[in-house]
Amino acid sequence: MPKPTAADNRFGVTRRAWAIGLACVVVTCLTVSYSELVVQRVHVGAMQLPPIAVGLLFGLACVGAGMRRLGRPALAPHEMAVVYIMSALAAMFSSRGVVQRVIPLLVSTNFKAGEDGGWREAFFAHIPRWAVAWDPAGPARQAVAAGFYNGLKPGEGVPWGPWTVPLLTWGLFVACVCFAFLCLAVLLRKPWADHERLSFPLVQLPIELAQAAAPGSAGLGGAPLWAGFAVPAAVYTLKGLHRLIPDVPDVVTHLNLQTVLTGPPWDALHFTHILVSFAAMGFLFMLPTDLVFSLWFFFSLARGLDVAAGLRGVKVDDMPMFGTPMAVGYQNMGAYLAVAGWVLWAAREHLRRVAACLRPGAGGQGAEALPYRTALIGLIGSTAVAVAWLALLGLEVWLAAAAFGLFLFVAAVVMARSTAEAGMLMTETSFLPMDLFRLMGNPQNLGAANLTAMAQFDTAWCRDQRGLVLCTFLDGMALADKVRLSRRSLVAVFAVALGAAAVVSTVVQVWLPYHIGALRMYDYAYMGPNIWTFEEAKRMLAGERETLPWHALPNALAGLALTVAMIAARARTLAFPLHPLGYALCGSWTMMVLWFPCLAAWLAKVIVLRWGGVGAYRVARRVALGMVLGECSMAVLWSVPGMIWNLPAPSFPWA
Repeated sequence: MPKPTAADNRFGVTRRAWAIGLACVVVTCLTVSYSELVVQRVHVGAMQLPPIAVGLLFGLACVGAGMRRLGRPALAPHEMAVVYIMSALAAMFSSRGVVQRVIPLLVSTNFKAGEDGGWREAFFAHIPRWAVAWDPAGPARQAVAAGFYNGLKPGEGVPWGPWTVPLLTWGLFVACVCFAFLCLAVLLRKPWADHERLSFPLVQLPIELAQAAAPGSAGLGGAPLWAGFAVPAAVYTLKGLHRLIPDVPDVVTHLNLQTVLTGPPWDALHFTHILVSFAAMGFLFMLPTDLVFSLWFFFSLARGLDVAAGLRGVKVDDMPMFGTPMAVGYQNMGAYLAVAGWVLWAAREHLRRVAACLRPGAGGQGAEALPYRTALIGLIGSTAVAVAWLALLGLEVWLAAAAFGLFLFVAAVVMARSTAEAGMLMTETSFLPMDLFRLMGNPQNLGAANLTAMAQFDTAWCRDQRGLVLCTFLDGMALADKVRLSRRSLVAVFAVALGAAAVVSTVVQVWLPYHIGALRMYDYAYMGPNIWTFEEAKRMLAGERETLPWHALPNALAGLALTVAMIAARARTLAFPLHPLGYALCGSWTMMVLWFPCLAAWLAKVIVLRWGGVGAYRVARRVALGMVLGECSMAVLWSVPGMIWNLPAPSFPWA
């Protein structure tokens, strides 16, 4: 085993960790691309805790346990951590985090214009040639776009030439955003991990697996963990067999309450389904009860507002790009602004010390992944480059700065907080920057160039961010601390993982549609947000989004005020039962999927603590970890027959 480095008494990255980590990056990118886009039913990378990364780590832990029994050296915990971090970054980058959003964006506008001729007149003149793989001066459905969506004809090859420039230019923008994420993670790590002592729930299972093969450890499992593992394993074995052999009984894990609660006022309910996720219940069980209570309570309260509107016969408009009521969406917007402000205010003393590091010769750089001076200058510089890039794309500078600032310092910060504190398996907002701008006036006045560029930015970064790289940077640092991995070595780990993932997943996800046809692949990736954002921009250009309902601004202000009040109440008394994150997230797709696991986990924890005490909780925590491991492992296992033999697989609740 390598010795700790002298600088911080921590381990560096070994050669075998690099080799295994890179191999896992390649396997991850290939598996995520094929499983999610071709097989479609098993999404093994589209979460903050990617099942493929957990599955690979679990496999390595089993191999390590076997090697230890044979008296042979296994991977050390810090080496296992490197492999997991690289796999997790590769999974999110190649899934909804980046590549599945950017690649279709480079051709979809041209293809869609073949169905809606108005798209050509509305958008083509405002799209720079360097930003897309087709010629904006040409017609709709050019060969590069038609071949991508319909598949190549016999004898044709992938037209790599038109893709080169847009992939490089978008790659520059993605690199700026990722570097801004890294700098922001460095600045937030100490106040979150050391001062507030957030639990970073999503690293609890990787820590267990990383330490399983270490000398002196208890190894994998124990009866409680395997009991928890057996529950999702049995359920998804039956569900998978039912898909293959209909005579095998199914296990119901999804109930649409809107098919049960029919007629007024229940027909006013927005998306309200019971989705059973053992992984979500496992993580949520380990969280503070007030936080878990707040998550399902505020979701239920939002649905109560739907019913109240139904009783009054009031038609409730939705947020333009989200399936949540506009009143709730604007309250969530106000809550996001308040939570982001609270996070930065709580870290003010730390940030003041960081700013002091800009002085020449200043010390206090911290044993972080980057020196504080580098992180602060890097955050400012990467933000400036990103804003300049968006300005070249077509946004006015003020709008580019406002939109990117809202994304990075409000939406991304709150989503990162939701994983670091609330263990959210997915991250998604219920509003876009444009929804805030609409409070200030008619979006039609922004003009076609601004709306076209904003549609591209929204598609690439602001809509459906289920896997946010910023969250994995923070989780990676928390995991590194637990296994004594040098934080400075993480910069190289992050960079190599993302660089390798960018190359592999980009090549694969350009190649696959040309050989299969994107229209026969996962429709959400190819005809989802990348189309919806432009449809919304076209409606704005046509004046169909001229005014907001009168209640939009009052709801936004109410969300801001109520969240500030909750923050103040929690600062004054530890017994205050409501957490502002529950309010901020209540209108998101994340909570539409996870509200029932929140309720189930809260009830289970209350019962265990009340009737069994701390001893029973410790046993139940092992069961909860087993449930997480079981659901993730079954997702990976069921992706294999789908990829090899094109067999149907069971649906998982977070797909």
